[in-house]
Amino acid sequence: MELVIKEKSKRRWGMPVLFTVMATVLAVAAYTFLILKHDPALVNLEERLWPASMEHPLGTDHLGRDVLTRLLLGAQLTVGYGLLSLFAAVIIGVPFGMIAGFKGGLIDRVFMRIADAFLAFPDTIVAIVLSGLLGPGIENLLLAIVLVKWVNYARLVRSTVITERQKEYVTVAKINGLSSFGIMRKHLFPHLIGNVLVLSSLDLGKIILLISSLSYIGLGAQPPAPEWGAMLNDARPYFQSNMLLMIYPGLAIIFVVLLTNMLGDYLRDAFDVKKEVGS
Repeated sequence: MELVIKEKSKRRWGMPVLFTVMATVLAVAAYTFLILKHDPALVNLEERLWPASMEHPLGTDHLGRDVLTRLLLGAQLTVGYGLLSLFAAVIIGVPFGMIAGFKGGLIDRVFMRIADAFLAFPDTIVAIVLSGLLGPGIENLLLAIVLVKWVNYARLVRSTVITERQKEYVTVAKINGLSSFGIMRKHLFPHLIGNVLVLSSLDLGKIILLISSLSYIGLGAQPPAPEWGAMLNDARPYFQSNMLLMIYPGLAIIFVVLLTNMLGDYLRDAFDVKKEVGS
């Protein structure tokens, strides 16, 4: 009993702190342009690989560009791209899942065959193949991620709708003459919000890792964009002489991914969602 009370107390105090940190990260990413002191693309070979100083708190890279400036702008790109692709996947997946789960029949069977095709291979493999086929570039990478991720939300929503549509309140709504769209919007959609939020928060970290890893191998953001994965790739030849160039963006990726995973765990507890959602 005492352990349960302590766990609830941790969750009660941990949630505001976690949301505050997450909001701070998003604010820094959104308003980076207000605190930039240096041009992130300005090349100055006279200042290449400088150590940390008052002028350059994290030093400079191999082209003399300020590392802190590029790291902050990278938060805008990496986190922003992750949120954009996540939003697109949710917007596409949720309606598909609701319609397939509620209507059933041929629509549901066609959807399931499409879902099976996408889920036959791991997300990362499919994203790499699609990015390779579409060509290098952040736009093509985001398109590949959306094509991979929307199925997860559609399947989650479909399974929830199939469970809920058999309950009495849906039957009563049909008897009262409420349209299918009205039933989905008014009665079914509220039951989906918790599951979708939890999966989204857990998925954001995976998407950020995917964007960074594919940018690292040259399929995502292209130089001179200060995306964290691209920064890791730029710093790779200088790892032995100046390993901090790789450590800074690496730590930034780890921090944000851990933060999103913790947020997902808290939301899962708050909405009392089953563990399978995050798997």
